[in-house]
Amino acid sequence: MTLADELLRAYDDQLRTDAETPSAIRVDRLGPLRLVTFAGGRGFVTYRDLDGATATEIAGLVVGALAHYTADPEITRVEWKTRGHDAAPGLHGTLLANGFEPDEVESIMIGQARALVANVPLPEGVTVRRVTKESDVRAMCRMQGEVFGDVLSDETADAVLGRLARADGMELWVAEADGVIVSAGRLEPVAGTEFAGIWGGATREEWRGRGIYRALTSARAASAIAMGKRLINSDSTEFSRPILERSGFMKISTTTPYRWRR
Repeated sequence: MTLADELLRAYDDQLRTDAETPSAIRVDRLGPLRLVTFAGGRGFVTYRDLDGATATEIAGLVVGALAHYTADPEITRVEWKTRGHDAAPGLHGTLLANGFEPDEVESIMIGQARALVANVPLPEGVTVRRVTKESDVRAMCRMQGEVFGDVLSDETADAVLGRLARADGMELWVAEADGVIVSAGRLEPVAGTEFAGIWGGATREEWRGRGIYRALTSARAASAIAMGKRLINSDSTEFSRPILERSGFMKISTTTPYRWRR
């Protein structure tokens, strides 16, 4: 078994299902599916695998999952998270036929936390810090919403603040230029595993390519190590994937979120 095989097995065994949904307010089951409900009217479909389901059976699962969410008037959007290494015959076409739209494909990256820790020189006037205050969290979510094109940043901020109140280990980190947030991301330690995830990395376009994301990643990795975590995982865009690869991270698979909106 190669290192990539070992990391992929660790990903499947440790980072799917419960590990993905620490802030869920409800989880229902439909065959192999976990139908998760988050605060703010967001549904999320995930699974360890599809138990060898045929294309016909998968079509039934998609229809059943969507019926589950449409029956709840508070659900306004649903994400179905797919992985490139899963056996899922017909899933792409069935999701499209039921109103889901695919986002861009992202790379699933895994590597050693210590490989990300570095003394990264920052542009003049830029600082990196962890944030917990409501005003900082809302400013962070607005910036990420602008970068990602998400018009629901206020709802996202409400959900994030709710998680901070539960003190489940999540940390929020930002980079500021003269007091204005220009980059941000969160750290998600996964209880009972060697992993912490780095998520939500967003940098304003005019500040990219200047080491800011790298410094933000280093700060989060150092915090993960302090928590006793050895490995870092990330679903990376084509902006962040090369940065992680230069630190020795491996692309073990891909993930594509499919999104449905009421």
